[in-house]
Amino acid sequence: MTTKEQVRDIISQILETKQETGGIERVVWIGAGGSNGGNYPAQYFMEHEAHAVASAAYTSNEFVFAMPSYVGARTLAVVVSMRGTAETIEAARVAKAHGATTIAVYVDESDLTEVCDYRVRYDSLAVDESDMGITNSAVVTMIAMELVQQTEGYAHYEEAMAAFDLIDPIYRRAFDYCQPLADTWAQRNADRPTINVMASGPVFGAAYVFSICNIQEMLQIDAVTTNSCDFFHGPFEILDRRTSVFILMGVGRCRPADERALNFLEQYGGERVYVLDGKELGLNDLPDSVSEYFNHLIFSPILNNVYMRALSHVTHKDYMTRRYMWKVAY
Repeated sequence: MTTKEQVRDIISQILETKQETGGIERVVWIGAGGSNGGNYPAQYFMEHEAHAVASAAYTSNEFVFAMPSYVGARTLAVVVSMRGTAETIEAARVAKAHGATTIAVYVDESDLTEVCDYRVRYDSLAVDESDMGITNSAVVTMIAMELVQQTEGYAHYEEAMAAFDLIDPIYRRAFDYCQPLADTWAQRNADRPTINVMASGPVFGAAYVFSICNIQEMLQIDAVTTNSCDFFHGPFEILDRRTSVFILMGVGRCRPADERALNFLEQYGGERVYVLDGKELGLNDLPDSVSEYFNHLIFSPILNNVYMRALSHVTHKDYMTRRYMWKVAY
């Protein structure tokens, strides 16, 4: 059974089970760190396509400490963790204790897969041999699309499902294309104390993960994430010829915001302004009707597996080494 078939069956089973209690009226996406950022495309899709099911995304501990009052028997909680982060497992327990139906999205089995009602395994985007069409972000986006399709119908469902099969080939071409570009970027930015990462709309989650996971966690370099739409409401005041800015140009409705920001960056910034364009990565190979919902699925693995690794090489920082994570009590 393919991942798409598994997701389709799980959503069908959940909706059938919930018929007598009024169905599913809310979905919450729960995860910590990169898993939380990886849920962004599912939340973005639901916000822009769903009418029948309301959607919200929460980082795990916030969900535990301040669970929304609506969580109950008509809630679907999609809980994501690669190996079973303790606070994410607790969030699953809390959701289930309040009557929510739970789906674990995972790589390694853990208490999370024991707690949750259903489970879907994904491929880690950090592993070169993985299929980028079934990473954590891909699986949660499938769940979102399937939920909308089965509750109210999604006009571009067939194009979207077909697009998942194109993600890995697009990624492979982009991986090769970006290697020399990433090397040049890393050389120019290796000495910068802070790297500013910018994006908007469906790409913002990828920018967030690049900042907090790839640059801060893995390389211990300071990073700031800015929404391109907010750039002119404060952040642009830090810009000069020395500022390191990495802007992600997505495909879709929010691209004009990125273009506006880029125009300013090119006028007042210097050689440390870098542009990674989704059109150059191959997102234009997908139908316009669905392409914006797949930005994250291409950007995030390219940022992790090409740009982070290039910066690691130039700065001589082993990206598998941590200062605190897994080493001290926290």
